[in-house]
Amino acid sequence: MKRRLVLVSAGLTLIYVVLFYYHLRVRRPVGSGPAGQSVRREAFRRHWTDRPVLLLALGDSVTAGFGASPGHSYVERIVSNPRDEFPDMRGLCLTAVLPHLLARNLAVSGSTSIDHLDRQISRIEKQTAAVLGLVVITTGGNDVIHDYGRTPPREGAMYGATLSQARPWIDRFEKRLETMIDHIEGSFPGGCQIFVANVYDPTDGIGDMEEAGLPEWRDGLRVLAAYNKVIADCAAERASVHLVNIHDAFLGHGIHCTQFWRRYYDRNDPHYWYYENLEDPNDRGYDAMRRLFLIEIAKVFAE
Repeated sequence: MKRRLVLVSAGLTLIYVVLFYYHLRVRRPVGSGPAGQSVRREAFRRHWTDRPVLLLALGDSVTAGFGASPGHSYVERIVSNPRDEFPDMRGLCLTAVLPHLLARNLAVSGSTSIDHLDRQISRIEKQTAAVLGLVVITTGGNDVIHDYGRTPPREGAMYGATLSQARPWIDRFEKRLETMIDHIEGSFPGGCQIFVANVYDPTDGIGDMEEAGLPEWRDGLRVLAAYNKVIADCAAERASVHLVNIHDAFLGHGIHCTQFWRRYYDRNDPHYWYYENLEDPNDRGYDAMRRLFLIEIAKVFAE
């Protein structure tokens, strides 16, 4: 009888250990409900301008909305509220404060910053002086994560590169971004405001991409930080450019979201904000993103 109790106890302990390991190292719950920061409602109580405004969305799959359910990409949500909008966000969208808003999304899934300069910027038509530009951009993420280590690192697909190897590509990214901004500004003689998101880190600041099933990349975080510095410096140096810091907001919501001992663990929302492909947000991630964009846009347009 004692032996049977010992065996049962050992079996239950093993099951508990397996379930505990699964919860902390394998399972990535997405949660439900609102995600991210609160948006100040006061900024949306009056119209920001009666001028015609062109919202232009540029970039990669994040701006294209890959992984979002219909109507729930960050671009769609900053324009108008979806039917199932959360109570705290009802009425907090651009159509509520920009009565003459026109939105155009040129973003393409899988595109790199090279593609953005070569194929998207050239499609921007020069506007009249009456039009105010509101531009949202996600760029650089695919430069960093592609080609997932399946091919040797190269410009536009630098996964696995050392920082010294990537340095010339980072410098050229800086020049591309400056050229993109120059062209955008030149397309809006009546003025424009440009909101550029930096690149998030699905490893929650640890850099262990192998935990997500990808090859080890020792310099991955340093390359990512260098790209984000280019974006931050551009925003700091240009009056028309504003940083949307999704990198910091997403820490604690990547592949280690359930691990309570980690630095960025979010006890109030210990959930995964990424889509199943790792490089795009899920619906809650897109909710968090649209809040960040709206907060930064409101700072410029409302104040």
